[in-house]
Amino acid sequence: MEKKRLWVPTVVAQVCLCFGLYLAFQLGQPQNSVNLHRRSESRDLYFISVRGGFRPLKQQTHLLKQMEKVAKKYKAKFVVDISDLGKDDPLMQNGTLHFSSLKVPWYTTTVSGRYGGGYFQKQIRLPSKKTLDLIGVDTGSLEGKVLISGSSSEFGLNQLHWLTRTLEETSSDWCIVVGFHPLAKCEDSEEGMEANQVFESLHHSFMKYEVNAYISGRGCTSDVQQGTLSYIGNPGSTNALASVNETSIFSRELEVKFLLHRVSSLEIVTYFVSLNGEVVHKSVLHQKGKAVM
Repeated sequence: MEKKRLWVPTVVAQVCLCFGLYLAFQLGQPQNSVNLHRRSESRDLYFISVRGGFRPLKQQTHLLKQMEKVAKKYKAKFVVDISDLGKDDPLMQNGTLHFSSLKVPWYTTTVSGRYGGGYFQKQIRLPSKKTLDLIGVDTGSLEGKVLISGSSSEFGLNQLHWLTRTLEETSSDWCIVVGFHPLAKCEDSEEGMEANQVFESLHHSFMKYEVNAYISGRGCTSDVQQGTLSYIGNPGSTNALASVNETSIFSRELEVKFLLHRVSSLEIVTYFVSLNGEVVHKSVLHQKGKAVM
C-alpha cells in the first residue's frame, strides 16, 4: 500500500509536465494556419472568394480540397468565383459536384458581350440581422469597349446606368462589388487610356455611394485602402502582396490561392490563404460611412 501511494505524486507530476510541454508547444507555434478567432461565430458570416478558370486537374483538386476544409470548418455560406466563364467555369463545376462542403451558392459574372446580363446583385442577410449587398460587374466588357472615340457602347451604358442606380438605391449595411480587373492603379499597367477612364469612373461611383470593398481577380496589388474603400485583389498565383502605400509586405513571393472573408456587424476581415492552408496575410475593414454603429 505504501508503494502504491508513492506512485500517485509521480504520475501527477508526469501528467503536469506533459500538459506544460503541450501548452508551451502550442504557444510557440506560428500563428499562420487557418485557425481564426471565432468569439462571435454565431453573429458572423463567412464566405470564400477564389479565382476560377482552367487548371491542371491535380492543382484544381488540391485547391478544392483546401477550400472544402476551410468552408467546412467556418461554415462558409457561399463562394464568389472571380471568373469570366460564368456557369461554365470548371472550378465551380467540379467543386459543387464532388465536394460536399462546396455545394453552396457560387456567385460569378461572365463576359456578356452583346447579350447582356453579365452583372448581378445579391442581398444577403447576416446572422446579426444586418444585410450585405454583393454586386458583380462585367469589367471584361467595360475594358476598352465602353469609351471609344468619346462614344459608349449600348451594353456598356446599360451596365453603368444599372450600377449607378443599384448603388444609389441600396440601403444595406455592407456593400461589396466584384469584378475581373483591378481598379487600383498599377505602375506596370498596360491597359489603354479608354479602360483607365472607365475604371476611374467606377472608382468615383464607389466612393460616392460608399462601397466598402471591391474584390477583383488579377492585379498588381492585393490590399489597397483608398479612403473608406478597400481594394482586395486575389492574385491566385505567385504575386507579392502590397500594403496601403503599395510597398511589399513580404520579401518573398506568396502562393495565395483563395480568400476567406468574415463579415460581422462592425468589420470585414479578409484572410489570404495559401495552397498549404496557411493564412499569409490579414486585412481588416471597419464599418464606416452610412452604417456606422
